[in-house]
Amino acid sequence: MEIRYLNSFIAVAEELHFGRAAGRLYMAQPPLSHQIKKLEKELGVQLFERNTRSVRLTSAGESFLEPAREVLLSVELAVRAAKNAGKGEYGRVTVGFAGASSHESLPLLTRAVRAKHPGIELVMRGQTYANVALSRVADGSLDLGFVRLPVTQPGVEARVILNEELICALPADHKLARLKRIPVEALADEPFVSFPPNSGSSVRDATFHRCEGAGFNPRIVQDAPDSYTILALVAAGVGVTLTLTSCQHIQQNGLVYRPLAKPGPLLQTALAWRTDNPSAVLRAVLAVAEEALPTPD
Repeated sequence: MEIRYLNSFIAVAEELHFGRAAGRLYMAQPPLSHQIKKLEKELGVQLFERNTRSVRLTSAGESFLEPAREVLLSVELAVRAAKNAGKGEYGRVTVGFAGASSHESLPLLTRAVRAKHPGIELVMRGQTYANVALSRVADGSLDLGFVRLPVTQPGVEARVILNEELICALPADHKLARLKRIPVEALADEPFVSFPPNSGSSVRDATFHRCEGAGFNPRIVQDAPDSYTILALVAAGVGVTLTLTSCQHIQQNGLVYRPLAKPGPLLQTALAWRTDNPSAVLRAVLAVAEEALPTPD
């Protein structure tokens, strides 16, 4: 059954006049009458009762009208979806992220995408730490990941969206809390709370790097899966931790933050994606991210 036959039927059914329906469809009346006859033959029923004075729907025609409209609407929606998908305006993008450091960046991105491309769905994969997110972007199981530099995987591109520093979080009644800045070496004998080993956490890696640079390995007495839990344990007096400047929005009784005495290298958060990912939807999200999460100076 051809779509144009349905268009012709609906026009005649709404106008109840072949001449007006033909004008509405920008065609001559004889071809229109021919299409209706072919449609009736294909269906095996008469859709219209017509004579020289009037045209009216038969009971079969009345029953056929609403489903015919629904078919045309579905076709229109399908065409629109295909065109929007080609422009990157319809579809889904999987995003890997983890931790409190995404507290500000992630909502900015999701709100901007929803406002500009309501047909795009961001599928969130939480608890995907930076190193894991980078691996999953590289192997194609994620479209987009919040990662840390450096990015050395071939075929993966990244753009910095945030510069952060390591800071110290410790119990408010800790003896070091009276200092304005904490020397890393002063933490040598302290118990630490940190992310689990082999979790893919770049913060854990950075913590070990800074402590080793100060001449000791941190003594981890408790690990936890996310920054909120880690900082709750610190507030409870379990130990100290090195965390990120972006986590200072987490405020709890008994918890204080102090900068380190010697600032270390910046930890740069970036968005990463495969350069050979063909998704137009991903390109649309990346374009929105350029505005929502600009690269800092």
